[in-house]
Amino acid sequence: MTKSGGSSRNRMELAHFLRTRRSRLSPADIGLSVSSGKRRTPGLRREEVAVVAGIGTSWYAWLEQGRDINVSENVARAIGRALRLDRSEVRYLYQLLGISPGQDGPGARAGAEALGLDTGRVVDEWLPNPALVVDDLWNLLDSNAAARAAFGIEEDDRNLLVSFFTSERVWSRYPDPDRVAREAVAQFRAAAAARYNDPGFSRLVASLCSRSERFAALWRSHEVLDSRLKRKEIDHPEVGRLTFDVHTWRVDGADGIRLFLHLPCPVTETRARLEKLLRLRDAVVREAQPTAS
Repeated sequence: MTKSGGSSRNRMELAHFLRTRRSRLSPADIGLSVSSGKRRTPGLRREEVAVVAGIGTSWYAWLEQGRDINVSENVARAIGRALRLDRSEVRYLYQLLGISPGQDGPGARAGAEALGLDTGRVVDEWLPNPALVVDDLWNLLDSNAAARAAFGIEEDDRNLLVSFFTSERVWSRYPDPDRVAREAVAQFRAAAAARYNDPGFSRLVASLCSRSERFAALWRSHEVLDSRLKRKEIDHPEVGRLTFDVHTWRVDGADGIRLFLHLPCPVTETRARLEKLLRLRDAVVREAQPTAS
C-alpha cells in the first residue's frame, strides 16, 4: 500500500533518520567502487543510496528534505536494504512512513511477545524475582518488592529514563552505564515513531535533553533497538553484583505497555544474593513497625 510521509514531525524525524543511517556507510559497504576523489563528508552520497535502492535521486533527496511524498512498501523495503537497516530499523522506518507491513514484513513480529494476563498479578507472583511494568515513555507503572530492592527504586522514581540519566545514585549502580544508556535510548527511539506528535512525549525528550548531555548526544545519534531478551547487571551497595536475564512482554490490549521479568543468571551468585537482600529488607520493615504495648 502507498502511504504519504505522515505528519510534519514524522517527516522531520524520517529525514534525520535517513541522513544518520546514510552517514554511517561507505560505498564499499554496499558494493560500490570508491572514486579517487576525496569526499567532503563521511558516508554515502544520496545518489549512491538511490542507485542501490533503484529509485530516483531527486525523489530520495525529497525524503531526506522532509517533503510530503508517497512511499510504497516496496520502495521502503528497497531503501531499507540500500541503507543496510536491521529489522528494528526497518520497522521504525515503516512506522515513520505510516506503512502497515504485510504478514511477512518487518512489523509482523514484535520485539517482545504478547501477554494477555493481569500484569499486577504477574508482578506480585513473580517474587522473589524482580518484575517491572512501564509504558512507552518509560513511566514506571508497577513494580514488586524485589525490583525495588535490587534496582534501588525509590518513591520519586516515576520515570526510569529520567532517574537513570539524572540521578548519580541510579547511574552508578550499573557496571557498564554507557552501554545501558545507549540501549535504553535506542529502545526509546524505537517506540517513539507513534508518539512524535504527543505533547507529553515532546516535553519528556526536551526535559531529558536539557538535563542530560549524555541523553542529548544519544538522542541525536538516532539509533533504534527493539526490546528483547537481554542481560542486566547491577552493582548493589549491600550485596554486590546482581546479574539477571530479562524477558520482555507486550501487554495485550494496552498499547505501549511492557512487562519486564527478571531471572537470576544461573552461573552467578545472584539468586543467593537476592534472597539475602530481601531478608535484609524484611528485617528493616519489621524494625520500623511499632511494637505492641
